[in-house]
This record gives sequence, C-alpha cells and structure tokens, in this order.
Amino acid sequence: MRAFLILLFVVYSTTTYAQPKRLLLLGDSLSAAYNMQEQQGWVYLVQQWLDTEQVPLTIINASISGETSAGGLARLPALLEQHQPHYVLIELGGNDGLRGFAIPQLEHNLSQLIALSQDAGAQALLMQIRIPPNLGPRYTRQFEALYPTLAERYQLPLWPFFMEQIALDDDLMLPDGIHPNREAQPLIKQQMKLWFARLVGE
Repeated sequence: MRAFLILLFVVYSTTTYAQPKRLLLLGDSLSAAYNMQEQQGWVYLVQQWLDTEQVPLTIINASISGETSAGGLARLPALLEQHQPHYVLIELGGNDGLRGFAIPQLEHNLSQLIALSQDAGAQALLMQIRIPPNLGPRYTRQFEALYPTLAERYQLPLWPFFMEQIALDDDLMLPDGIHPNREAQPLIKQQMKLWFARLVGE
C-alpha cells in the first residue's frame, strides 16, 4: 500500500506540475519593449496569457534593441548554454535590412543561428521579417524571400511577421515609423499567443 501511494504521488506530481518548456526569443527592438516598460511589451503580455491559461511554456526574452543577425550569432552560444531551451525563435534581420547589409552575409548568419540551435537540441523557429522599401525593390525582394527559403531548406516553421498590419496604421506606431507603440502591444499579443500555444500542443 505504501509503495502504491508513493507511485501515485509521483505520477500526480509529474502530470500536474510538469515543468514548462523553455522558448528562447532572440530578437531586436520589436520584441524588446522599445521605448516602454517591459510589462507593457507584447512578450510579457503573451507570457501572462500563457500562465493564466496554464500553457506550459516559458518565454526567455533575449531581445535587444538594435540587434543584428551578427550580434545575435555572437550571443547565442552563451544563451543556449545558460538556458538550455527547447525552442529558439529567431526574430532577427530587420536591422541588417535597414542598414543595407549584404544578403549573403545575412543568409550565413541566420543559417548559423539555426544550426547552433539545432546542435544544442532545440527546435529552431524562424520569423518572417519585412522591411521598408527604402533600398529599392530588388533588395527588398531578395531580403524578404530569404526567410521562406531558409525555412524550406532547414524544414523549419516560418512564423508570420507580427508587424505586417500594425505598421500600416500610424496610430499604432511611434513617430519613427519603425517601432510599434504601447497601443499596438495587446494587438501583437493577440496575434502571437496562439502561435506559442500551438507550438506546445504539437
């Protein structure tokens, strides 16, 4: 009887209090609550929703304003060792594109980010990034086509760019025309929360 009770306790503990999976979000200012408090940003709001709905997922937000793909690549090994995530969501490249960095270099950096994540045993996830057409249609096409190309090459989920509709509404953007304001954050949360929940449910 004692052995049965111990076994029942172990089963109950592992099913009821299962440790949440960890998702490392490697992004830039769009995910770093730029120009606002962390608690107002969409990542924090999504985590609140996940906790309320008891979705077993913890988002580790390693996003930094101004981050490039090269900067993310330099930081990733230490982040992987520290957090040992189950997933790595790569939301990088926007600053590369705004600065007109060479597409082959961006492709190399993103490929390395994916490979490092996979080598660490994490599932890599890639977010589509879009940029203003300031550098001309040819560069913009090459830049934006890179993400589905990499997703297909590495057989990764390609998550939609959460700014695609937000950026069209001036009332949801900061005066710089690049960053979402506070009012946009709950709308981004509504877009993204189901992607995170679906990830755990797969």
